[in-house]
Amino acid sequence: MDFELDAEQVELQRVVRGVVAKECPPALVRAVVDGGDDGRALWKTYVELDWPGLTVSAEDGGTGLSAVELVIALEELGRAADPTPFLGTAGQYVPLVRACAPEAARRSLLGAVCAGSTGAAAFAAGAVTARRDGDGWVLSGTARHVLDGDRADSLAIVASPAEGGVGVFVVPASSAAATRAPAFDGTVHLADVDVGGVRVGADRAWTGPGVEAGVARARDEAVAGLAAVMVGASQRVLDLVVGHVRDRRQFGVPIGSFQAVKHMVVDMYVAIERARALCHFAGLTVAEDDPRRGLAASMAKAAAGDCQRLVARHGVQLYGGLGFTWENDLQIYVRRAKVGEALLGSSAEHRARAARAVLAGKGD
Repeated sequence: MDFELDAEQVELQRVVRGVVAKECPPALVRAVVDGGDDGRALWKTYVELDWPGLTVSAEDGGTGLSAVELVIALEELGRAADPTPFLGTAGQYVPLVRACAPEAARRSLLGAVCAGSTGAAAFAAGAVTARRDGDGWVLSGTARHVLDGDRADSLAIVASPAEGGVGVFVVPASSAAATRAPAFDGTVHLADVDVGGVRVGADRAWTGPGVEAGVARARDEAVAGLAAVMVGASQRVLDLVVGHVRDRRQFGVPIGSFQAVKHMVVDMYVAIERARALCHFAGLTVAEDDPRRGLAASMAKAAAGDCQRLVARHGVQLYGGLGFTWENDLQIYVRRAKVGEALLGSSAEHRARAARAVLAGKGD
């Protein structure tokens, strides 16, 4: 595997960074938290740039890029604390539909995303069950902490059929009852989605061994994408800290000249670079369907969790505590980095998953 980004990937990174720097400044993020903006104009910009269909095949109306490019884009969006449904749609819903849906359903659902529709994925097997009802299915249960579950147009629910295994059931959001839950980051939409009694037609319900494998692949891609968002936000914290320690003076010199401060900044840099490399590795394994895919995704999520903890702690300390005040931009990106820790498995959970994979010989 080649860990160096090629020319097209570097250009994608540059373009995404430039667009979000212009279209998603801290003032917009604050406005979304305060309720003065809902981010729809920014989402429309993404749609016009064909970003929601980044990993949708050209045959289905998308750009046809891989999970590597998705990781690159999500890191830059994390760096800007993007308040749109991009992560839930492109980073979770699209991989699940792409991996599990038959051709006709896939083209219809992903074509809608490319046209601007939004989606959310709920990996809720166990919490949500499904039973056959004539030529369709009926769902029962509540999926908790579904990213963008309260503002998506469609919901892809991973549930447990009565006969065993897992299935994916796509329903219109209007047929479910979604309640937004409080989140550490005010721009992130997390919802508890009650699908009790929701009926799903056979053309939007997929089960079987192939679907189970597709769910596992989609979840790994979603985990890698979420880790990339955390890394991007951590990078923005470091950028702000570096500017601060260069400008802030004590005893007539910049505080960045003090050895203890230098050590803290270097520790932040090393943690970010380690986590970024693991995110790129995870993206590569997903793109190539490498058997180490699950291990790589867990390593990336664990490293991103470790990274955000260290970066947040050092960042706030180097700002003298001012970094956690609402008036300072640092808290925006600290919140974005931290909110991902509790989603799709914590660092501790993924570290344990990685250990199990290595002990089982899946890391060779």
